[in-house]
Amino acid sequence: MTAPLMPKATAAWLLDNTTLTFKQIAEFCELHPLEVQSLADGDTVILGVDPVASGQIDRDEIAACETNESRPLTLNGGQANDKMRQVVGARYTPVAKRQDKPDAVAWILRNHGNFTDAQIIKLIGTTKNTIEKIRDRSHWNMQNIRPRDPVEMGLCSQADIERLSPQK
Repeated sequence: MTAPLMPKATAAWLLDNTTLTFKQIAEFCELHPLEVQSLADGDTVILGVDPVASGQIDRDEIAACETNESRPLTLNGGQANDKMRQVVGARYTPVAKRQDKPDAVAWILRNHGNFTDAQIIKLIGTTKNTIEKIRDRSHWNMQNIRPRDPVEMGLCSQADIERLSPQK
């Protein structure tokens, strides 16, 4: 199951407007139960977003899950609309994964040499300067860079790579 758009905002709305359990909300929004608990405690103030109004879930589904605590909430049709999940603009990369970007750039340059710098920047979320330095082997940490698949490292998806690859 794919999580709803804006999971914390959806969780905040579900907390305020339903009697669902923290576990049900956490599983639906793909959050940790402690994050839902924190929202319920008011540690973080987030404006709720109605998943019913956006068509992600039906009132009947919420009512059925309120009466049966072991039943998980499911999105309409069992899955989210992939067009709604697409993120526009830069993505946040956790600090722990930022050191993996040069490895991913090296892998892309080796395995997909036909990608433009702009495509690599969009795919990995790196800079043109980093790409140029890895390409001409003048990167400050070049001796430690090992080409690794960005999909396996979680920096992008295989679908992203296929979408950027030229048609055969």
